[in-house]
Amino acid sequence: MRAFVTGGSGFIGGHLVESLVGRGFEVRTLVHRSPLRRHDNIETVQGDICDKELLSKALKGTDLLFHLASALGSSAVGRNEFRRINALGTENVLESARSAGVGRVVHFSSAGVFGAVKRDTVAAESSPPKPITVYDRTKLEGEEAALRFAREGLDVVVVRPGWAYGPGDRRTFKLIKAVCSGRFIMATRGKGFQTPVYIDDLVKGTLLAGEKGQKGQVYNLAGGEFMTVRDMVGEIAAACGRKISRLYLPLLPARLAALLLEKAFAPLRREPPLSRSKLSFFIHSKPLSIERARKELGYAPEVDYRSGMARTVSWYRSQGWLPPAPGHG
Repeated sequence: MRAFVTGGSGFIGGHLVESLVGRGFEVRTLVHRSPLRRHDNIETVQGDICDKELLSKALKGTDLLFHLASALGSSAVGRNEFRRINALGTENVLESARSAGVGRVVHFSSAGVFGAVKRDTVAAESSPPKPITVYDRTKLEGEEAALRFAREGLDVVVVRPGWAYGPGDRRTFKLIKAVCSGRFIMATRGKGFQTPVYIDDLVKGTLLAGEKGQKGQVYNLAGGEFMTVRDMVGEIAAACGRKISRLYLPLLPARLAALLLEKAFAPLRREPPLSRSKLSFFIHSKPLSIERARKELGYAPEVDYRSGMARTVSWYRSQGWLPPAPGHG
């Protein structure tokens, strides 16, 4: 079996590539800027997902395509670039897959398409999308393109991951590092709900979607726990041997600070410590139901958040990303 992964140098993509190789797949991956760790069973293709000619050639002979490449929710990324990658890029990948005769496509969408899930509600796949940020809106455009191609005959399955974390993730590491430093102050009271998913569980669910998912179907892939952001941060602090501060930044000052920091960092083309997309994590609930994935795919997340976060913090320390635990040198 031949698998192709876009976004293979990213956090989720990297773990997925390793799992595919471990299962005996011949793997080819598209690399834009970030290098991929050398591996005998992985072939890399350098290029951009908007290069249709390049992709059509590279995808020849592919049985299973996993499309993960995207412009992430960073304020340093312009609106046009979000749309070029997340919407138009997805359209291009799907057209190239169709012309190359790819067997099946697993498209990675985002829980962000739901925007803010209403209080006391859990989002099923059929819940109406109401994206808020430009990242969320362009991810929804990409998802809609994937479902359209499925209706037109291409074998496409869509997955929406929960809040993914685990060893090697540089995005959630920023939050973990801030909490472990003891200098973290919560933006708002952190009452928004998330459904965190450990990377090993997410990869297993993704492979199940590729193997058993129904054409044109959407699957939420998250953990089994609904947690407030405050409780999630509390578990990070516990794993680091810290206690979280009771202080918090109220909503209006947090929004103002996010906006001002975005404007200040924009000329530097750097991500500010607080932005509107980061604030969305604290205030916009995204609890996901995984019942469809359980029933149709046999998906069953195994790693609870406390255990997963302890493993993650331990890995960061072993790699020198975090200082040793207090009392351990």
